[in-house]
Amino acid sequence: MLTLALLLGACDGDAASSSTSAPTGVFAPNATLLFVSDGDTIGVEIDGVEERVRLIGIDTPETKKPDSPVECFGPEATAFTESLLPDGTALYVERDVEARDQYGRLLAYVYRSDDGTFVNLAIIAGGYARPLTYPPNVAHADEFVTAARDAEAADLGLWSGCSG
Repeated sequence: MLTLALLLGACDGDAASSSTSAPTGVFAPNATLLFVSDGDTIGVEIDGVEERVRLIGIDTPETKKPDSPVECFGPEATAFTESLLPDGTALYVERDVEARDQYGRLLAYVYRSDDGTFVNLAIIAGGYARPLTYPPNVAHADEFVTAARDAEAADLGLWSGCSG
């Protein structure tokens, strides 16, 4: 577990960017995508251990919440995340202050290792999620709010057809 803690160390300020991508080769992989559960939850393998990961700072419409209907733009959000993260994608997973949520999921910012795409930001910038900030995990909160405002102004994704 020490290796996991080191690999998922606290946020590095150099990783912050106003773009949805970082220069190629910036992130050495520390995880591999196993599956996409929904728009904001994925399964990864880290050091041979399977982890459920909740993408920090974003909230996509629900598709699998027990006793709840599928929400507007939920299937599209899941499909978009799947398009960003095909099975087997090499990832760089980075945590913020709190490591896990109340359901035991690892809380993380996720980057594609091959091109540095900041997955959390790409989802919100495409209009597939709203910002959702739970302090103390706030390293990218301002970026997410700005990206959501831009997506809303451009009438992208859920902003084009979902009320509320």
